Amino acid sequence: MSHNAHELAAEFPDDLEVLKHLKATRGHFAVLADRYDEVNGAIYRIEAELDAASDTRLEDLKKERLCLLDQLGRMIRDAGAVGA
Repeated sequence: MSHNAHELAAEFPDDLEVLKHLKATRGHFAVLADRYDEVNGAIYRIEAELDAASDTRLEDLKKERLCLLDQLGRMIRDAGAVGA
């Protein structure tokens, strides 16, 4: 069980200011971050046995979360490199 350990702030603890700035100023980033939070929450609920899902569904959600994390990480890194 993950206990929601995959929150964006926990994934990027050294980039909290960049994360906040991007959420506030970049619409596409905010949409991706919101989707990440939705997927992460769904995974947490399944792993905590609050919601039922097949193993395939859980794996698909985990793959989507990883893809979103990669995209968000690139955007955070790029924004940090240019001073947001």
